[in-house]
Amino acid sequence: MSFLEFYMSKAPLIDSSEDGEAVATVVGIPFDSTHSYKPGCRFGPDVIRDAFNNIEIFHPELQVDLESVNIEDLGNTKHTVVATEMLEMLRKIATELIEKNKQLFFLGGEHLITYGTFLSFPKETGYVVFDAHYDLRDVYADTKLSHASYLRRIVEDRGAENILHVGARAFVQEELAFLKENKIKTISDKEIRQGKGPQILKDHISTFDKLYTSFDLDVLDPAFAPGVGNPEAVGISSRELFDMIYSLENKKVSGVDIVELNPTFDNGSTASLAAKIISTLIALNLANK
Repeated sequence: MSFLEFYMSKAPLIDSSEDGEAVATVVGIPFDSTHSYKPGCRFGPDVIRDAFNNIEIFHPELQVDLESVNIEDLGNTKHTVVATEMLEMLRKIATELIEKNKQLFFLGGEHLITYGTFLSFPKETGYVVFDAHYDLRDVYADTKLSHASYLRRIVEDRGAENILHVGARAFVQEELAFLKENKIKTISDKEIRQGKGPQILKDHISTFDKLYTSFDLDVLDPAFAPGVGNPEAVGISSRELFDMIYSLENKKVSGVDIVELNPTFDNGSTASLAAKIISTLIALNLANK
């Protein structure tokens, strides 16, 4: 029995009636047990799927129509409130899926899931995270396994050489000190507002053959994405985010996670943005081929 058969539910929700080999695989992770402000991100995966099924997925600028491709949805992982159990489950699932060489999308859930998924990818994989927060605390709410400390755990396990953090605007002194000590590369919120984000990102990823991108939706201003677990005022616009996403063209984005969507506080716009991220990254990957 594979780990997919053991851990996954059998309720895929993304509509894909096309036959043939899948161009991308979707996995939902309904986990938010360490969340501290507005819990409810465990309901995010199915809401993102619902939005995906109701947006247009033809990309005229790329001449890619996702209506004509097979997107494989494996459903959601089994629910658990134990962080160590969730992380072990994700590492086994991700390792098995990576061997299939498909573009992978992990839908959260809170940001701690990335500690389980990203470390399953090869060490040479570049990591780009879009987030209002650094998530570099050593301990948060008396635990080291937290949405507020996941990136510190990644740095401790793998180093900071392949990491680029984009859009931070809310953090504590401890995190800033760790960032500087480990020389973590960043694109600041100010640089994005000045229009420099896409080129800085493009320059950084030029040295990587494969990328993993992580999207914490609170990187966006709450005016564009109100449905998140930890909203932070004065963020970037959705257009600025997608300008940077398009700078990923001509690069293989092997893994993607989208986290921190909280449907309770959403008016539909946050879920629509999450769905658009999925659609755009699949289209860019297909255009690149």
